[in-house]
Amino acid sequence: MALLEIKDVTSGYGDVQILWGASLSLEKGKLTCLVGGNGVGKTTLLRTVMGLIRPWSGVILFDGKEVNKLSAYTKAEMGLVLVPEGRQLFTDMTVHENLEMGATNQRARPNFQRNLERVYEMFPRLKERSRQKAGTLSGGEQQMLAVARGIMAEPLILIIDELSLGLAPVLVLQLFEGLKLLRQEGITILLVEQNVQLALTISDYGYVLAEGKVKMEGPARKLIKDKHVRSTYLGL
Repeated sequence: MALLEIKDVTSGYGDVQILWGASLSLEKGKLTCLVGGNGVGKTTLLRTVMGLIRPWSGVILFDGKEVNKLSAYTKAEMGLVLVPEGRQLFTDMTVHENLEMGATNQRARPNFQRNLERVYEMFPRLKERSRQKAGTLSGGEQQMLAVARGIMAEPLILIIDELSLGLAPVLVLQLFEGLKLLRQEGITILLVEQNVQLALTISDYGYVLAEGKVKMEGPARKLIKDKHVRSTYLGL
């Protein structure tokens, strides 16, 4: 069952078109990755889905309901949550305060304590630094906090843009293990990731975006073994 469906979506910035009929769907409880080179429209697609920019045409369905015209805030209230590229933390606030900010919507507030324990169990380092300002954390710790803040919002779908960007391999592996735990808990995940090999290895299903369109899709482990996909679209 598809929890999110994106059908023939076009969008862009000003007069510049970036997406040219992109389509994909997220199956409930699965980890799906969207991969492709720089500048192919991955972040634009996420911004369009979230309502940060409006689609020019096409349809976005969330749990069977069209959400094309809804604001990012409304979508977050419904359970569509984005962990943005660059983290966008409140750097002058503590780890705990950032997590509180993640749980401000009506769905998340009643479950604050449960989710707090959940993210501290997943990322013990954040518990150790709960009173430390977010801006003083290492890059890896900040990325953990960005993901944890997303979890605090009680997502039905967690969308993560560039999880591993600029991080040491050991921290990347820790974050990817966290994604596996979230999938086991039944959270539907869309991962946009530059580390193609690792993203496809842990995902259930994958889409390859190029020139603003989905060029290939299929079970992630089949995509990673496809010589044409590897050489033409993924640079592997």
